[in-house]
Amino acid sequence: MGNLAIGSHVGGDDPIAAAKELGLDHIQVFLADPQSWKGSIFPHSEGAQGLKASSEAAGIGIYVHARYIINVATTNNKVRIPSRKLLQTDVDAAAAVGAKAVIVHGGHVTDGDDPQAGIDNWVKALAQLDMKVPVLIENTAGGKNSMARRLESIKGLWGAVGDTGVGFCLDTCHAHAGGIDMGQLADTILGITGRIDLIHCNDSRDSFDSGADRHANLGEGSIGMDNIINCLKTAKAPIVLETPFEGVAADLELLRKSL
Repeated sequence: MGNLAIGSHVGGDDPIAAAKELGLDHIQVFLADPQSWKGSIFPHSEGAQGLKASSEAAGIGIYVHARYIINVATTNNKVRIPSRKLLQTDVDAAAAVGAKAVIVHGGHVTDGDDPQAGIDNWVKALAQLDMKVPVLIENTAGGKNSMARRLESIKGLWGAVGDTGVGFCLDTCHAHAGGIDMGQLADTILGITGRIDLIHCNDSRDSFDSGADRHANLGEGSIGMDNIINCLKTAKAPIVLETPFEGVAADLELLRKSL
């Protein structure tokens, strides 16, 4: 298990330099303000090609997190249609930097909507998406109308999109806060999706089923390290830390010892 690739979400103008300093196998970045509808921004002085060349020279992979505002599931046309376009923008930008994948949240419908409408909207979004790099749907922590919080919602969504080429990103904090039992988390998800392509490895500041998406450094939250390590070993997927950055070095040391 010592060969599991471990990385972290990083920011700044030179994420590859930060990755080298921490000894990361890969990084996760935003290629735009995650709350903005505007165009892509590449964290390198020479733009997308510079970031791609720098990562390739260093042997450090790149994952791209799509913007938080994207919600392709919603029945609100004023959000859904721009979200489809923005997801394509983020996929195109990820391809330009040679990214391994784009991670996007499952989104949600609103009160009174049939959840099936959200599933149908996901199918339509993926049908028109030019998936230049793999797209991974991530489970989310909160909201009673979320498409990927509860197990039954994940089952419904995956039953419709699982054969479209998308993958799955499992977030440990989101699962805990979303009310999914952590004891056999990876086995449970694998039983639904048949795959876990990436792990967002985070502890949770809040209690089980709180619905709160607040990450904690490993061992400082409420999940329990035994549950986290068991999940990582079972999933056998690349790992990205999204924990508070001031504690990432300690988190990396803990993971490397544990795995």
